[in-house]
Amino acid sequence: MHSHALRAWNAPSGPLVVACGHSTQTASAHATSHPQAVLALYTGGRAVIDQRTRLTVSTGDVMLIPAGEKHRMVSTEGAEVWGLGFHPSAFALTEVGPLLEPFERVRQGASAVVPIPSGRQEHLVRLLSELHEETRAPHRAMGEQVTRSLFSLVLAEVARSSTWAPMESRAPLAGEALTFIERNCLKPISLREVAAAVGRSPAHVTTALKQATGRSVVEWIISGRMAEARRRLMSTDERVDIIAERVGYADPTHFIRLFRRTEGLTPAAWRKQHRAPSAH
Repeated sequence: MHSHALRAWNAPSGPLVVACGHSTQTASAHATSHPQAVLALYTGGRAVIDQRTRLTVSTGDVMLIPAGEKHRMVSTEGAEVWGLGFHPSAFALTEVGPLLEPFERVRQGASAVVPIPSGRQEHLVRLLSELHEETRAPHRAMGEQVTRSLFSLVLAEVARSSTWAPMESRAPLAGEALTFIERNCLKPISLREVAAAVGRSPAHVTTALKQATGRSVVEWIISGRMAEARRRLMSTDERVDIIAERVGYADPTHFIRLFRRTEGLTPAAWRKQHRAPSAH
């Protein structure tokens, strides 16, 4: 789904990216997943998507895709979409964390489509538009605080529009593992801790997560840590060794090596590039 917008989101930058445009994606033969969670507001047209089940998304609907959730575009007709992609690990332990519950409910089996009341759709579009402007100028005074405030308001609109019944079932194993990783990846955790948290063997968790998402436990842990590292490099003046410790690495050299492997630059070079005047 939304690969037309996610091409930009998959480029590693900040932990939150907003895009707007027409969906020109054709039907896909294979399901895909990505490390970001995605919230997509349809402002025109319609689309049919496979995400565990077949879903129809129309004007005024929000589509929720938790990080790692496989989905496939079946068809689209003149769809116009506001898309919001973000790394849950960068927000799970902040004041935004409780507002991520709609994504947890989808993992537990709730519908991924949330109809927004007609009287609130324009307001939600306005919030997404303002959030888009903020993310395009991340070095603006108080930019991160404003971004988080707008992000919280967007999530609150979706949560208030939902009519989900209480969930009695647990999330599938892969979803449970991903939720634990998102909430704990900035600590020095490993596959063993993830397996213990979901009550299964390391081998079982490894197989389930790889089959469900195409990525291993270690890859998901690294992805979450790198997202938070990028946020800190972009929005703070913390030293690289301090950032390494804050995202779960006691050895700064190991952190620098991993960051360079995933981003193509050292943390210092990445910060310089993304905080250059031309990036304003």
